[in-house]
Amino acid sequence: MSNGLKRTPFGKILIANRGEIALRVIRTARRLGYGVVAVYSDADADALHVREADQAIRIGEALPAQSYLRKDAVIAAAKASGADAVHPGYGFLAENADFARSCREAGLVFIGPSPESIQAMGNKAGAKKIMQAAGVPCVPGYQGDDRSDAVMLAEAKKIGFPVMIKAVAGGGGRGMRLVVDAAAFPDALRSSRSEAQGAFGDAGVILERAIVDPRHIEIQVFGDRYGDAIHLGERDCSVQRRHQKLIEEAPSPAVSPELRARIGAIAVAAVKSLRYEGAGTLEFLLDTHGEFYFMEMNTRLQVEHPVTEAITGLDLVELQLRVAAGEPLGVRQQDIRFSGHAIEVRLCSEDAAQDFMPQSGKMALWRMPDGLRVEHALQSGSEIPPFYDSMIAKLVGHGATRDEARRKLIHGLEQTVAFGITTNQAFLADCLRHRVFAAGEATTAFIGKCRGDLLAPQTDAPSDAALASLLLYVSDPHASPWRNGRSLAAAFPLPARIEVDHGIHDLEIARERDGGYVASLDGRDYRFEIDELGRDTIRFRIDGLMESARFYRDGDRLYFLHHGVTHAVRDLARAAPAASAATGSDGKVRAAMNGRVVAVLVRQGERVAAGQPVMTLEAMKMEHVHTAPIPGTISAIDVAEGEQVTTGKVVVEIERDAQA
Repeated sequence: MSNGLKRTPFGKILIANRGEIALRVIRTARRLGYGVVAVYSDADADALHVREADQAIRIGEALPAQSYLRKDAVIAAAKASGADAVHPGYGFLAENADFARSCREAGLVFIGPSPESIQAMGNKAGAKKIMQAAGVPCVPGYQGDDRSDAVMLAEAKKIGFPVMIKAVAGGGGRGMRLVVDAAAFPDALRSSRSEAQGAFGDAGVILERAIVDPRHIEIQVFGDRYGDAIHLGERDCSVQRRHQKLIEEAPSPAVSPELRARIGAIAVAAVKSLRYEGAGTLEFLLDTHGEFYFMEMNTRLQVEHPVTEAITGLDLVELQLRVAAGEPLGVRQQDIRFSGHAIEVRLCSEDAAQDFMPQSGKMALWRMPDGLRVEHALQSGSEIPPFYDSMIAKLVGHGATRDEARRKLIHGLEQTVAFGITTNQAFLADCLRHRVFAAGEATTAFIGKCRGDLLAPQTDAPSDAALASLLLYVSDPHASPWRNGRSLAAAFPLPARIEVDHGIHDLEIARERDGGYVASLDGRDYRFEIDELGRDTIRFRIDGLMESARFYRDGDRLYFLHHGVTHAVRDLARAAPAASAATGSDGKVRAAMNGRVVAVLVRQGERVAAGQPVMTLEAMKMEHVHTAPIPGTISAIDVAEGEQVTTGKVVVEIERDAQA
């Protein structure tokens, strides 16, 4: 110790996380001269974070999602590698007080707050009690110790519907359910507990009154072991689906300098009272009257921290490392300056048009745009497993003004190439373009209220099909190579049957003697002239307008990006019949995605009504209820709880009622 400093130096850091989170920590740790060690599950054996680290240790087995929650395995890996510090990232064990305590007992520096702080504030119920005692306004609710089904239902009725059920541990919307009436409460409670147990290893939940149409505002805080604390302003995380954030920005368009100072002061006072060390985030709901209510504290770095870094110029991971090593913060509240505006979007492997259904599989072609900060851990050919969160990248736009940041981000999304798996790329761009978001008026109800606008078709299906047929024609490895200019060959139209974004089109395509191409469908001719054809790019003219597209051909499959929208194409003349993943009128309930069966809700011989829940599947940390397609009797149950299933697998069979 010198100058009163209590140093805890370290030289090698084990990162107890995966993917872009691990890579984010690696980047700063390397810049500061630290060695880095990765851990991985079987599903991540060839992942980028594993190959980027100095060393990597396997901790996974049959259930990869649970591998990163194995506290003993992580600590053993740190010891085996010679690491003397552990960075938990954000998610998994980041807010696990027992893990932080185990690190300390093992002589490892835990890069995060103390176990006592995590215990006090990482638990939503405990945090609200602390805040209420400090006079901080909190959302009314129930955080009692008796969490039996009967008591929880009775307390929900006292609070008044609608209510929110929330996991006491963790965050990210896991285990969160909005319940509108008492009849729906028991199923929602069971589902919330199950999801919380799977995500955090803790099935505990609390209740809160559902505040209608609020803003979700969070304050980034930092504290050191010498009692100093600062806040770094707010982030607006209101644009959400399934209670999970999709778009975050800093500063919030709804927070005035006066409100920022008021909420910031409350946040700093809370941090100082706890003698809190490291990064943390206090989350608030801001209602339509300008009143704010404390919800919870995340005792870790947040996924959306890059927007704060963009407007402050600080590296928050660097601050974490310095505080964990025993250095003072080195920055005072009056030193914090905000520059411009930053917006982040979460690119997810999910189908927005199908209720944001998670998608897994192979990313055939992956190209990220220039001019933005992009956090990801993918490359062309990477597998997206079904075991983890659906977020695959974060794109951050920073500008002098909010509108400049928004425009940069829209342009970047339009240039993003993610072929092979359905993503929310176009949906995010449509959110950013929407008049409500552009005006800075989006609340947590934004996606629900504007869903019709956001999911409305943005392209011309026949025109897309015509371009798809051209790309299939010129990229066919068995066809004559494309050559610019005229041809003496006779032009015979070739019939084609193709599927573009689940729509089937019959058309003809032919090459003309002048070197152009004509695609004919629905009584209209689309004339193309190709100026340049590369391995995965095409520049062409249609009706005198020059345009370009990116594409990727994989047998009977084709993917192309045009006008910022990615299209998936199948050449049905060559394609093998695809197994249907739908729930059909034959009475067979099929898995809608790759995932794990967490609950079978019926018994063989039981009579069910159409629409009745029969099975719950977990994929990418979210639960998805499958329902009976027809009324009838359960004739077979083809899966067991805990079983991993693939898309399209029959899970439950129903024999239709004779009366129906």
